[in-house]
This record gives sequence, structure tokens and C-alpha cells, in this order.
Amino acid sequence: MTADAHDFDVIVVGSGFGGSVSALRLAEKGYRVAVIEAGRRFDEDTLPKTSWRLRKYVWAPRLGMRGIQRVHLVGGKAGVLVLAGAGVGGGSLVYANTLYEPPRPFFTDRQWGHIADWQDELKPFYDQARRMLGVTANPFVTPADEAMKRVADRMGVGDTHHATPVGVFFGEKRGEDADDPYFGGAGPRRTTCTACGSCMIGCKVGAKNMLTKNYLYLAERAGVEVVPDTTVRSVTPLPSGGYEVGTGHTAPLRRRRRTLTAEHVVLAAGTYGTQQLLHRMRDTGRLPNLSSRLGELTRTNSEALLGVERMTVWHRKKDVDHSTGLAITSSFHPDEKTHIEPTRYGAGNNAMGVIRTLLVDGGGPPRWLKFLGQAARHPTIILRGLSLKDWAKRTVITLVMQTADNSITINEKRGRLGRRKLVARQGDGEPNPTWIPVAHDAVRMLAEELDATPGGTWFDLFNIPTTAHFIGGCVIGETPETGVIDPYHRVHGHPGLHIVDGSAVTANLGVNPSLTITAQAERAMAYWPNRGEKDARPEPGAPYERIERIMPDRPAVPKGAPAALR
Repeated sequence: MTADAHDFDVIVVGSGFGGSVSALRLAEKGYRVAVIEAGRRFDEDTLPKTSWRLRKYVWAPRLGMRGIQRVHLVGGKAGVLVLAGAGVGGGSLVYANTLYEPPRPFFTDRQWGHIADWQDELKPFYDQARRMLGVTANPFVTPADEAMKRVADRMGVGDTHHATPVGVFFGEKRGEDADDPYFGGAGPRRTTCTACGSCMIGCKVGAKNMLTKNYLYLAERAGVEVVPDTTVRSVTPLPSGGYEVGTGHTAPLRRRRRTLTAEHVVLAAGTYGTQQLLHRMRDTGRLPNLSSRLGELTRTNSEALLGVERMTVWHRKKDVDHSTGLAITSSFHPDEKTHIEPTRYGAGNNAMGVIRTLLVDGGGPPRWLKFLGQAARHPTIILRGLSLKDWAKRTVITLVMQTADNSITINEKRGRLGRRKLVARQGDGEPNPTWIPVAHDAVRMLAEELDATPGGTWFDLFNIPTTAHFIGGCVIGETPETGVIDPYHRVHGHPGLHIVDGSAVTANLGVNPSLTITAQAERAMAYWPNRGEKDARPEPGAPYERIERIMPDRPAVPKGAPAALR
């Protein structure tokens, strides 16, 4: 499977959950691996102190900002606002460290449910992912959790309310240093959680189990070369086998170009990044054999970002402070397909408040027109909403997700100035929702419980939903006619090319996707042979077979450690 004539055996594009898992597991099997990451390196000292430190928080390299928070607006008739992560460690830098296994409908979805018993097949890999990411139950109960429990009771589903499973290091005492608790001494020293609530700004304490504390940390110790500040611009098959990967410096004014070669390429740039690259490579003829289904069954996790806010100009000491705890501390299910989580930013992290406005239902007249009517009736609320002072302390965000079978289809087109951009139209299944009635009901009840005002985003007024969990578009299928990748994550039509990230998540999860991306990556890498050994996977195009996992020759975590391979 390898060729020493190449620069590397495997080039991994992206360092998020799929990329970091791939890098570690392939290094353990003896492969020479490079990880190319568009973002910069961060640590506890260089992460943004607040979300107002825009150069370190927002990802806009053309403007000189190379922070951890990507914001992409996908246009078209089914447009969507996408939030994602950037930097070495990918989405783990900015995600809410919430790690759920999805409910049964995900595993039985009609796109892939007939291929295998995915719930059974992925079970050991979810277990491995949990132990690597240090999943445990959130121990903190906040006023928002108590209010959300009352909402669940009012909706007749109080029994579904529970604490979140999270990837955070807790201890008996907050802010206490400790030896590596997961990897038998092979991992870094850690600090226990202080409940500052700033998980989504980047944990500056060191308690959040980011990929730089586990998979990627161990991968670099195993010899993986991580190349930051570098954007992959092309992937081209070589006549002799393998791929040429063209790169450039992420900063637009630096013209440093570099070409690398590898026998295998693993695309793990996140759903937006991987789709953007593949659409460009197909449309320019570099990867002509990609499935025509590229971009189909792209999912938003049927998601909405809503919230409630006390509309005061400042936070008074007697008011409840909603900024402390973890980013997400609990959740409940108002119906069988909907999942709601109270979410927060830490004190001082008020920048995301710029996108919020009044809650306006869909249906009937245009929502922006309804908003104008509300604004005319409640001008003082609008005026108070202009202030972002203490927004994080006054606000509870509600993250809504569904297992509903809806999708959008992504294509690429040229804009007016010749720049390529991704656009969306309604896809297979139900229409992608622009509003979720049961979520609006829950948010209004939460506002009553907290004496607050319910809200949505400015994008909602134009029926543009917001998602922090953009998935799919490179889905699993037995053939190129049914999917972009096969059940082993190999790209149909291009041997040696693989996709292992959120774009390979084939159905709406209804929960936060990071654990599933990790489990799918663990499974995909478990079937690779050790370097130089025979590949036990069926030939590309052959019927799917369930095979035994291949244990690595040189595991990074010693036996007996909590996160050791089993």
C-alpha cells in the first residue's frame, strides 16, 4: 500500500476529529503521515481571551484574522449560515465538548441502513472514542438547567431531561493541576475545570479535552508531521499512482507554494472545506471520476439557534448569571425527533450577540415583515437589544437539533467577480426547515421561566437557518451511483483517496456530531493494514464485508491505561 518514492505514505488534510484520529491510528501502524492544517497553532496562552479579540477568534484570513471560529454563508435557494472551527485541533478548539451517541434513526437511515447493522458495528468504536475523549457526565447544575427542566415538565417530557456527556477533565477541586488521567502517562499534564463557561472561545484553563490533548498530541509524539497555516489548493492523481497535493500559505499576501506527494490522501477538512475542495477538483477536471452524488444529502442536523435574554442594559448583581458552567450542561427531547440544549458563552464573550434579534415564527407573511410589526409594538425591547453589555450573563442560547430526514444539495458556482462559492438548494427528503415550531414553543416557555425575551437570529428573518453542525454531502454508498465513499471511507473512482470527517456522516444525528465523527474515523482506520502488510478489505467496488479490526504494531497508549486500544 505504500511507496517510499513519495514524500509521505499518507497526507491528511485537516486536523479536526476525523483528521486527528486518522493521523494517530495510521502512525501507530507504521505509516509516514503529514497533517496539513489551514489554521494556526493555539495553546492556553494564545487562545483568544474573549470573543472580541477578533484576530484570534474569527476566521477571515483575507482580513488578517486567523482565529478559531469559522463563519460561512452558503447561498442559494436553501441557504444556511455555517459555524465551524479552525486551527490545529480543528473543531475541538471551539466546540461545546458535548459528546452524544445518536439515537436509532441515524443508524437505520434509508441511505445506508441496508448496508450493515451500523449501531452494532460502530459500538466498539464509540466506546474507544469515549475513552480517548474522556467522556463523563457534566457535574454542574445551573439556573438554566433548572429552568429547562421546568419547561420539559410543562411539555410532559420531564423524564427526558438529563445532564450532558462531555469531554472535560473534572476533579475534586477546581483549577487543580494533575498528571495525565487518560493515557497512562503518555499524555500531557492537565488542569481541572473551573466552570468559566468559555468552552466555545477555547479553553484557556486546559480542562477541555481538545484534540491537542489526546489524538493529535499522541500522533505528533508518534512522528506525525503537522503543517499549520497551510491551505490545500489541489489534489491530483499521479500517473504512477498516489497523489500530488498542492498547498499554499493561508495568509493571502504570502505566496509560499509547496507540492507534496503521498500514496494516500485522507480528506478531513470538515464538511465545508472538504466539499469546497472536491467540487473544485471535479469541476476543473483534476478528480473527474468523483460520484455525481457529491453534495447530495448535505445536512444541517435539522438545526436552529434560538435563545432567551433579559433585556436590561447591564447585568446587576442580584440577577442570575447565565455565563458560568460548561458551554452545554443538559438537554431534553420535546418530541421523538427533537433535541434541545441550553448553551452559554463565558462572561465577556458577547460578540455572538450581534446576530440575535426577536423570535419570529415562520409561515404566512414574510418574517422580516412580522419583525417590523413586533418592533413597532415593542420599541423599548429593540432599543435595549442594541446593547451587548453583559450579553453572555443575561442570555441562555438554545441549540435545537433533529433526526428528521431532510437535506440540502450543495453545488459550486462562480460569483460575479469570478470567485467560486458553494450554493444550496433543497435536497432529498423533507424540506430543510427554516423554523421548528416545537422549538419556538419551548423557547417561549423558557423565557417565561426566566422572565426574559425569546429570540432568534437576523438570518431567521430571511429563512436562512444557522447550524454549528454542517454534515454530509460525501455520504456512504455501495457504488458511485449511491454514494461518494464506500463503507470503508474510500472514495469511489479514485483509489487511495479517503474521506473521514463530518461530510461522511450520512444522516441527521439529532445530537452533537463530534463523537460520531470520531467513532466513524476509529472504525475506518481500524481496517487499514499495518504498513507493508496485506490489505484485508475487499477490493473497491466489491460487496461489503464486515472484517476484523487490525491492531497496530506500535500503539501509542500503553496497555492498562483507560484509553488503551481494546
